[in-house]
Amino acid sequence: MSVHIRHATQDDAAAIAAIYNPYVQETVISFEEQPVSTAEMASRIASVHEDGLPWLVAEQDGLLLGYAYASKWRVRPAYRHSVESSVYLAQAARGLGLGRQLYSALIGALRASGKHTVIGGIALPNPASEALHAKLGFKPAALFEQTGFKQGRWIDTAYWQLLL
Repeated sequence: MSVHIRHATQDDAAAIAAIYNPYVQETVISFEEQPVSTAEMASRIASVHEDGLPWLVAEQDGLLLGYAYASKWRVRPAYRHSVESSVYLAQAARGLGLGRQLYSALIGALRASGKHTVIGGIALPNPASEALHAKLGFKPAALFEQTGFKQGRWIDTAYWQLLL
């Protein structure tokens, strides 16, 4: 799939929210329970950029198909070399290899910035996300049982780690 990957801007907030909100409303992949507004998404993009971290989008013919970003892993100063990563794709863009392209670009940007550890959290079950993390060299690091309650059930969370 031929796409253009670039840094997100505030103008992308509505398209990013449109990609993200079906995950919030229809799945347990996100532990959020209410849709995210365009204004809130713009605030999140700004916060990631203020932290000096990348937020990337993939577009084709002007249409946003997915995004990936990194956020602080924890707030204590010694954690500054570790980040948590997220990647989301528009429903129509799933299964086309775009997640791997976006995630690879994000990892490259993190490596270039001097980050040391990337941590991906996965609500289980999610075989597609586990396979993506494995393909990119992440290793399973932790399993936390019943960390979230959504759609009437308890959900486990796996954490995968990539040392850069």
